[in-house]
Amino acid sequence: MRTAAGDALAWVDSRRADFALGEDALAADGEVDRSWKPLGELAQVCATVTRLTEPADPLHARARELLDFAWQETREGELFPRLQRLEPFATYPLEVYAAFAAAGLRHPAFEQAAAVVARTRGWRLTEQDPTRRLGVLRAEERCGIHRFAQAPPELPQTWLGGLPEPWTFGRDAGYALTHVVFHLGDWGRDASALPPDLVAYLGDWLPPWLDTCLEAGLWDLGAELLAVAATVARTTGEDAPAGDWRRLLAARGPSGELPLDDRDLDEIAAGPGSDGDRYFLHHYHSTLMAAFAAVLAAARPAGRAGPAAAGRRPGGQGAPS
Repeated sequence: MRTAAGDALAWVDSRRADFALGEDALAADGEVDRSWKPLGELAQVCATVTRLTEPADPLHARARELLDFAWQETREGELFPRLQRLEPFATYPLEVYAAFAAAGLRHPAFEQAAAVVARTRGWRLTEQDPTRRLGVLRAEERCGIHRFAQAPPELPQTWLGGLPEPWTFGRDAGYALTHVVFHLGDWGRDASALPPDLVAYLGDWLPPWLDTCLEAGLWDLGAELLAVAATVARTTGEDAPAGDWRRLLAARGPSGELPLDDRDLDEIAAGPGSDGDRYFLHHYHSTLMAAFAAVLAAARPAGRAGPAAAGRRPGGQGAPS
């Protein structure tokens, strides 16, 4: 796992320039998915890696350097107030900032301004799907924003929180469930926050879902599900099957990068020289997720089996013994 994480972070490090914010980062018509989103995801993963590794660990050092690079791209947080003034009711600036705040990189003026906006009805009533809303609430908490009389997030409103029939799993549901786990477990840093019934449900159904995604060549989602498996393992003490990791790692490119999926196979085979920008966009997120999952798997306390192991669910949804 350490080698896989090291290779993935090395490739990410080699593509620093692609994570840099361009001149359009504050443009009204700027492409957030090509600027702030990659930078925020880089910060989120590196914040977890630095938390789960020792300072003397080479993985820690590289993740710290990447985190510092990402923070410098925001001008040490100065761009966040400017971004908020341009889009006061957009949630993505707070979500990206919260990734840095988790690592102790903070900009008090932005947090104060964000708290003012968060008290408005316009912010509180922004329409979001339940999984995204859970993420925004977690971002607010990281930044010291506590909504007045705000009830706890309605976890059952999310797909995973409702413990749905396992055969209703699909690609969109897969991404939703991984992010519910990431938000609840503070991106791998607090697995104990996952409700026991959720852990038990995932213990039953995560293995076949993961197998289905890997069989279909959905490497990005497969990496996220392996991160979920590693998070659950920190509670149950049960590792993801080694065969799942072998299948995922076999899909990597020559420098440790992982494609999103098996689409555009000709482009992937041609390598990064064919179209550097498209190659980066087709690999950066899945490679970050592979590093994230590998570090979580390597950091799991050994031999820590808990009472929330897989079992039968109420209503007959448990796996047969």
